[in-house]
Amino acid sequence: QVHLVESGGGLVQAGGSLRLSCATSRSIGSISVMAWYRQAPGKQRELVATVTGIDSTNYADYVKGRFTISRDFAKSTMYLQMNSLKPEDTAVYYCNARIFTPWAEYWGQGTQVTVSS
Repeated sequence: QVHLVESGGGLVQAGGSLRLSCATSRSIGSISVMAWYRQAPGKQRELVATVTGIDSTNYADYVKGRFTISRDFAKSTMYLQMNSLKPEDTAVYYCNARIFTPWAEYWGQGTQVTVSS
C-alpha cells in the first residue's frame, strides 16, 4: 500500500508559478513510475508528466517547457514545478504511483490549481 498526499495548490495569476508536492509513504526507489495527472471541470483526467525509476521524464505537449517533474529520494517526495501558468492549466492535480511487480496503482486525493486571467 502506498499513500500519496499532494500539497501546494492554490490560486495564481496567469504567468505565475506554483510548486506541487506529492509525499509518499513508501521509498520512491521502490515505485516504478510516478506521474502527475490533472482533471478540469467537465473534462477527462489527463496525463501531465511522468518520471520513472531511472529518472527518465516525459511531458504532455501542453506543458512541455513550462512544467518540470522531479523527485527527492531522501524526502520520499515528488514535485511538479509549474511556470508560466495559463488559465487553461486550471484543474485538480493528482499524484499517481505505479508498481509493476506485483502490479499496483495508487492515487492521491488531488490539489486544486486555479489560474486567473
